[in-house]
Amino acid sequence: MTVCTRPSIDRRGFLALAGLSWLTPVGQLLARQAEHSREPARSLILLWLSGGPSQLETFDPHPRTTAAGGTKAIKTALSGIQLAEGFEQLADQMGSIALIRSMVSKEGDHERGTYMMKTGYRPDPTVVHPSIGAVCCHELPVGRTDIPRHISILTGQWPSRGGYLGGEYDAFQVGDPKGTLPDVTAPVAGPREIARVRDLDVVERAFARGRQSRVQATLHREALARARVMMTSEQLKSFDISLEPAGVLAEYGDSAFGRGCLAARRLIEAGVRCVEVTLDGWDSHVNNHEVHRKLAKQLDPAFAALLRDLARHQLLDRTIVLCCGEFGRTPKINPFGGRDHWPTGFSLAIAGGGLRGGQVIGATDPEGTKNPAGPTTVEDVHATVLKALGLDPPQGKHRPAHRPAGQAQRGQDDTRAPGLIARATR
Repeated sequence: MTVCTRPSIDRRGFLALAGLSWLTPVGQLLARQAEHSREPARSLILLWLSGGPSQLETFDPHPRTTAAGGTKAIKTALSGIQLAEGFEQLADQMGSIALIRSMVSKEGDHERGTYMMKTGYRPDPTVVHPSIGAVCCHELPVGRTDIPRHISILTGQWPSRGGYLGGEYDAFQVGDPKGTLPDVTAPVAGPREIARVRDLDVVERAFARGRQSRVQATLHREALARARVMMTSEQLKSFDISLEPAGVLAEYGDSAFGRGCLAARRLIEAGVRCVEVTLDGWDSHVNNHEVHRKLAKQLDPAFAALLRDLARHQLLDRTIVLCCGEFGRTPKINPFGGRDHWPTGFSLAIAGGGLRGGQVIGATDPEGTKNPAGPTTVEDVHATVLKALGLDPPQGKHRPAHRPAGQAQRGQDDTRAPGLIARATR
């Protein structure tokens, strides 16, 4: 997997050439030395840390420095690699994880930073770009999935959207998997339900007379048909974490986020292409250390359990797990005991999908006065993830504002939509 700046090659060719010097540094470091027959990843799980987590209290501690502000570090399964105190379970999984500690973004505002991290683009008033999850669902094989293939669990303030790909690629939003999935059971059953559907069809046909183009543009009939298929699908059980053994439930921790991560594994197993699970509350302008201690108690067991569980179900090699927020936090602690926004030199963790774990990419200055060594851009990460999914950078025809030139035709099994429609690099 790599960031592509040259003409595309096929999947096997990419793997064969993964070590060549023309690949960008992050691509070279993450590409695993593998057989030519290795299949690309097929799904993405995004653990979204909304609010901007501090790199110093998570994946890039600098103990005994002024920047640390007293934060301690712990050893991991890999010699020389440390995590912040509170991530003991994740420390044992470091052989599967790559840490990028030199992330740089051009956006330091929550909404704009979220948009950039999720789409790979800075906000543009002329176009709404699709999130990386929407791109995955548009480009990867459709398969035989009756439930939505782009799902957001515990959705935050700015959910992932389909952008110019269309509303059908917006993330399907659900809450805590502990409860029942809303709006999937008909309020009436049997003949009454059939009669209601028949009556609705009469109304819709009458409305469509003389308005056919407007009706087609809404995709209402298509959405209704998909919803009815979903309501009767056995795949709805993928949302039901109560079907898991008690021991597995306990591994993920007793939190909504932990349950969301467990549901993500079940959904990926059912054929869902992208699941986003949000852990909110990282905006630590006040009491930074306390905020991160509380959230680490949810993130640490859930993230670690997810990696173990994916491996047990033989899903880790074909599922990319990306853990990040919209930016990091300042090396300097403010007068309120907090850290402020910091888009220059923050961290993310990436695992699975055939990527090479057990390493750290880039480095930050312990005192925060210098730029990070080996900076990695948001565009680099997006192109890298897309490449690991077997998706080449876009080569199709676009309209001036990067909109697709035509509606892609998707098959029902192992078919691919033609051409990438979302640019990964500029």
